Amino acid sequence: MTELRASAAAPVKPAGAAALSDSQVLARRRRRRMLRSLSAYGLVLPAAGFYIFFVLRPIVLSAQFSFYDWNGIAPATWVGFDNYIEVFSNPKLVGSILNAFELILYFSVIPVVIALLAANVIRAIATGRLATVSRTVLFLPQVIPLVAAGIMWSWQLSTDGLVNQILRLIGLGGLTRAWLGDFTTALPAVGVIGAWVQVGLCLVLILAGMTKIDPALYEAARIDGAGPIREFLAITLPGVRQEVAVCVTVTVISALASFDIIYIATQGGPGESTLVPGLQIFYLAFYQREIGMASAFAIVLMALVLVVVLPLQRILRGRES
Repeated sequence: MTELRASAAAPVKPAGAAALSDSQVLARRRRRRMLRSLSAYGLVLPAAGFYIFFVLRPIVLSAQFSFYDWNGIAPATWVGFDNYIEVFSNPKLVGSILNAFELILYFSVIPVVIALLAANVIRAIATGRLATVSRTVLFLPQVIPLVAAGIMWSWQLSTDGLVNQILRLIGLGGLTRAWLGDFTTALPAVGVIGAWVQVGLCLVLILAGMTKIDPALYEAARIDGAGPIREFLAITLPGVRQEVAVCVTVTVISALASFDIIYIATQGGPGESTLVPGLQIFYLAFYQREIGMASAFAIVLMALVLVVVLPLQRILRGRES
């Protein structure tokens, strides 16, 4: 009888996972979290490997080469910061940087303004078939390869191209010229090509931002007597601030790092009127065999992009940044 009472009074040990102590349970949880982390890192590792090998490694090597005088074959000679001093003292290299900053007006400001106005009009007629056609037509240049766009516009802007034919047709034959071969119009003509390409991307991004704006805001503004311009300035423009920031960032980078269109359309000419840093780096590295100078110019270009883009993002994103 006493044995039965003792066995009844003894605590029953739980079976399975409940039988584990707190420390063992915590250890199991840690192992599970570690396995999840390892599996996540395993998924990221291939992309990280490509990024390190094809992006970070070239940047590090360029920074290393920028301190040497090297033609790519013969032994390199240490020159310190001489290449960087040459970048900022050589009028040809400084001129290419100034050309790139001028292209910001055509590659960034004009496309963003046109996209804002076009998106506002398309939003107003969103239910109509014309809106779909407009979106398609304006986005079409974005899917055309830049090389093809450069070749096509080179034909249109030539002496006997479509632009000059239209000018002659409407009685403005005195304005005709080889737009890409004139010192005064070559850079603006290249800028027009870039603006034509960039409008589509900006339009799609801004239209996507407009869809998240509450329609009740527009109804309330109309009740208060606001007109279309007031609606645009007070509701639409603040509502698409994030999308405008993305557009400006992408297009400014395209302007400062432009290469494809200019190489196809003008190759930096006439003279050096359309020479930009990307094209100059290409010529320095592969034509003049000045690897050290080209690497220094590439590092300077990367620094310029960061110096321009990061403050722009903070300004355009405002408080949300």
